[in-house]
Amino acid sequence: MERSKAVGFALAALSGLLQVLVFPSFSLTLLAAFAVAPLLYALAKEPKGRTRFLLGWLCGSIYWGGTCYWVYGVMHEYGGLDAPAAAAIYAGFLLAKGLPLGVFALLAGPVLRTPWAIPGVAALWVAIEGAHQYLGFTWLLLGNAATSMSLLAALAPYTGVYGPSFVLAAFNVAAALLLLRRPRRELAWLVLLLPLPLLPHLPDGEIGTVPVRMVQPAVHPDEVMQGWNAGRALAHFRQMLAWSMEAGDTGVEEKPALLIWPEYTVPVYYFDSQMTRNIANAAARAVGAPMVLNTVAYVEVDGERRPMNSAIVISPDGDVLSRYSKRYLVPFGEFTPWPFSLFIDKITLEAGDFYPGQEVVVTPIGEHSIATYICYENVFPTAVSSLAAAGAEALVNVSNDSWYGPTAARYQHLLIARMRAIETQRYILRATADGITTVINRAGQITPPLPSFRPGVLNAHFAYHDDLTWFVRFGEWFWYASILGAAAAWLAARAMMGS
Repeated sequence: MERSKAVGFALAALSGLLQVLVFPSFSLTLLAAFAVAPLLYALAKEPKGRTRFLLGWLCGSIYWGGTCYWVYGVMHEYGGLDAPAAAAIYAGFLLAKGLPLGVFALLAGPVLRTPWAIPGVAALWVAIEGAHQYLGFTWLLLGNAATSMSLLAALAPYTGVYGPSFVLAAFNVAAALLLLRRPRRELAWLVLLLPLPLLPHLPDGEIGTVPVRMVQPAVHPDEVMQGWNAGRALAHFRQMLAWSMEAGDTGVEEKPALLIWPEYTVPVYYFDSQMTRNIANAAARAVGAPMVLNTVAYVEVDGERRPMNSAIVISPDGDVLSRYSKRYLVPFGEFTPWPFSLFIDKITLEAGDFYPGQEVVVTPIGEHSIATYICYENVFPTAVSSLAAAGAEALVNVSNDSWYGPTAARYQHLLIARMRAIETQRYILRATADGITTVINRAGQITPPLPSFRPGVLNAHFAYHDDLTWFVRFGEWFWYASILGAAAAWLAARAMMGS
């Protein structure tokens, strides 16, 4: 291999590694402004489109493999695969997820040679990032790194996570241009970022006044895999009833306005189990507040009875006020894509069988309203914003991160949820099976969470808000604009090269 190509691949690999360091468990967030610059430098030096594609593919594969290393553990421990098969699935995952960055690199080369490289490449970056949600699996976008950067995070209520991604990508392009010794006038595009400090500040340090109680049972998947019978279920739900009436570690005796149980490792059958129904109703009645409960509900589809991962709200009188069914299912968890379904066992007890919900559901709670969404739906910006758009004044996220074990995945998932709170300007009440159970305010800040892997009760506070952000009103408009901007920048670059 030529020395220059070897250097290019080394720079691409470096960019992949630096992006891994941006996110948990390393959380070196300031690197987000420079992590992609080595790849961009290599792309600007490489004239061949095929080689640029390979550079991006390498970078993307390292990034996805490094941040989502926990995929191997989930496949091996809970997917029923032996180590070589799980490793093969993991390798296929990171190679597949690296392809979009290969496309980015292929297209970015011509744009990097133009005077409009900064906005053009940044728009292309955002266009490719947003596409991940339609490519089987999406997770951390570059803009998630801005969750704790108050200046950039203030963009999110207007643009969603894509605005911070655009700005961070622009900084990376600028850094690459400096390394390339390009004319300083090409950096003038950064002047467009000067109004950022004029954006309304996020409500830093905001604490609500409405009390909420969340129960974290810490049921590990291994307990379920070893056998979950009726006797264990009865003992567990009786314990959940007892925990529901506790004040938690704070010892504050304050009646909650809402009681929340998390998404479960083991399916809960409220509609099909009298025992479960009696205990859940007893918990809502004892606390004297509406209760959010995750349950499996069934629907007839083409003559077949299909399970749905659902969340219901129960009144203190035992009435079901609403039922929401998860619209975005987890690949390899709640459904197994073909052809993997031919040889991968179920991870959850009914994986591969779940049917997606179709409706946005908002539940009146007194003079206010809430909406519940479930676990992995956090990663879809419009899945969450649609709930606020429908009138939800606070959001409940029931989640089960126990499959991840002690990996960085649970902290990555929390980071994503924090961005959703900023985008929607809604409190998110995040109840999890074994951590991280917390309340997220509108600035993306969290209350002290319960310790992970331990049962506990969190009594915290939140607030209702009904203002609609630009992002809630207009959805992914910035992503669409970035697609158009990237196309225009690339076409103009090709025209300039041909002239």
